[in-house]
Amino acid sequence: EEVDRGYIETTRALAAAVEAKDSYTQGHCGRVSHYAVEIGKRLGLSRHDLKELELAAILHDIGKIGVKDEILMKPGRLSFEEMRIMHLHPEIGRRILENVEPLRQVAMDILCHHEFINGKGYPQGLKGEKIPVISRIITVADSYDSMSSERPYRGPLSDEEVRKRLLAGKGRQFDPLMIDAFLELYDAGLIQKIKTEPHSH
Repeated sequence: EEVDRGYIETTRALAAAVEAKDSYTQGHCGRVSHYAVEIGKRLGLSRHDLKELELAAILHDIGKIGVKDEILMKPGRLSFEEMRIMHLHPEIGRRILENVEPLRQVAMDILCHHEFINGKGYPQGLKGEKIPVISRIITVADSYDSMSSERPYRGPLSDEEVRKRLLAGKGRQFDPLMIDAFLELYDAGLIQKIKTEPHSH
């Protein structure tokens, strides 16, 4: 129990380091983690997998520590070169964590959180089942939070628009199973509840 709590608290501290660097991600890692765990429960993941999911979700953006502030905070569109650098953050995240023995699997989950179910994501262009289940869950939770939050280059999208984009990405960017589970939670009001909770860190 002690050790477990230590992991979660260390993990939160690492996530806070990213959030201190990029004010736009404030609370983002906490919310993504909450959404992801609810999706995981809905899908019947084991207690062990839910714990891994929670850690991976809190830390999914840890690699942004290695991305220059002017790229992270840029209010306009990123250039091709800036985009290439931004796309390195899952790989940087893996490098940071893969040497921590108990977080080795979490490092792989983080590496894959920008892969698309149709193989058109990055960094490896993995497809379908080749993408870890935990990464597939985080992709949905991360995309929802990003779309429904204010970003340096735009305001939050409307609920209707977010839903439309999630459904449009079903079977392309997103695993249909994860989208269905997420939308069930959304329709039950659970996602909105997490989103408005003040303690979403």
